Amino acid sequence: MRKVIIGLFILMSFTLPVQATSITAPPAPESAELMVPEQPETFSEGLTTVLSEALDYLYPAFRSAAATCFAIIVTVLLTSLVQNLPGSTQRVSDMVAVVSVSFLLLTGSRTLIRLGAATVAELSEYGRLLLPAMTAAMAAQGSVTTSAALYTATAFFDSLLSGLISSAIVPMLYIYLCMAVASCATGENLLDKLAGFVKWGMTWCLKIVLYVFTGYISITGVVSGSADAAAIKATKLTISGMVPVVGGILSDASEAVLVSAGLVKNAVGIYGVLVIIALWIRPFIQIGMQYLLLKLTAGICVMFGTKAPVKLISCFSGAMGMLLAMTGAVSLLLMVSVVSMIKGVN
Repeated sequence: MRKVIIGLFILMSFTLPVQATSITAPPAPESAELMVPEQPETFSEGLTTVLSEALDYLYPAFRSAAATCFAIIVTVLLTSLVQNLPGSTQRVSDMVAVVSVSFLLLTGSRTLIRLGAATVAELSEYGRLLLPAMTAAMAAQGSVTTSAALYTATAFFDSLLSGLISSAIVPMLYIYLCMAVASCATGENLLDKLAGFVKWGMTWCLKIVLYVFTGYISITGVVSGSADAAAIKATKLTISGMVPVVGGILSDASEAVLVSAGLVKNAVGIYGVLVIIALWIRPFIQIGMQYLLLKLTAGICVMFGTKAPVKLISCFSGAMGMLLAMTGAVSLLLMVSVVSMIKGVN
C-alpha cells in the first residue's frame, strides 16, 4: 500500500506543475490537533506554542502520580509498623506490603503502558503519511532516485522499531512486571533472575536498533551541518538525563537534531515536525512524572520500609523508564528521518 502511495506522489510530481512548497504535511491527528498552530511562520514560534499547550498537562500528571505515590508511602509505612507488632513476621508483612503496593501500581501502570504503545503506533502511522509527502516533494525537484532510496531507509528503521516495540517489548514489559511482583512477594531468587533477564532483553532489543540507526546517521552523513559546540554538549547532557535506558545512545544524535532545527525553519516539513513533537510531549509528561515520583517514593520508603516493597517500587519505576525510552526513541528517530527528507528537498 505504501509503495502505491509513493508511486502516485511521484507520478503527480511529473504530470502536475507543482512546486515542493505546495506539497504540505498531512493534518495532525486528533490528539495533537489543538496543540499545533495551523500555519506557524517559524519553527521556534510553532515549538513555543506546542510547549505552552503541553504545560497544561503538567499539573494533572503531577497530581495523579503524587496521589498514587502518597498512597504507596502510607501503605509501606503501615506495613512496617505492623511488622513490629507481637506475633507478626517479616514474611507476612512483606507479602501484605507487596500485594498492596502492586494493587496501587498495576492499574496506573497498565494505563501508561497502553498510552506509550498507542503513542508509538500513532507516531509511526503519522510518519507513514508524512514521509511519502516529503518523498513527493523531493521527486518534484527531480530527485526521484534519491527520494526513493531515502524513503526506503528511513521507513525501514521506523517500521522496525515500532514493530519491535508493539510485538516484543510491550508484552515483555507486562511479563517483567508480573515476575517482579511474584519475586518480591515470594522472595524466590529464580523469579528475580528471570525478571532481570527479561529486563535485559527489552533493553538490548531497543539499544541494538538504535545503535544501528545512529551508525547509519554517522556513516551516511544523512544529516550534516554545523552547530555550536556548547549547544551540542548541553543537548547531549539533556537528552542523556531525560531519557532513561537509551539516553546515552540518543544523545549521540544530538548534533543531527540541532542541525535539523536550522533546516526546519524554512522547510516544507515544519508542520510535520511540530506534529511529531506534539504527539510525543503529552505522553512523555505523564509517563515521566510517574517515573520521577516513583524514584522519589523508592528513596523515601527505603528509610523505613522493608526490602521487598522498596524493590517492587524500583521495578515499576524501571518499567516507566522503559516506556520513556520507547516513546523518546521513536520520536527522535522519526524526527531525524523527516529532517533527512527536508535536507533532500532543500
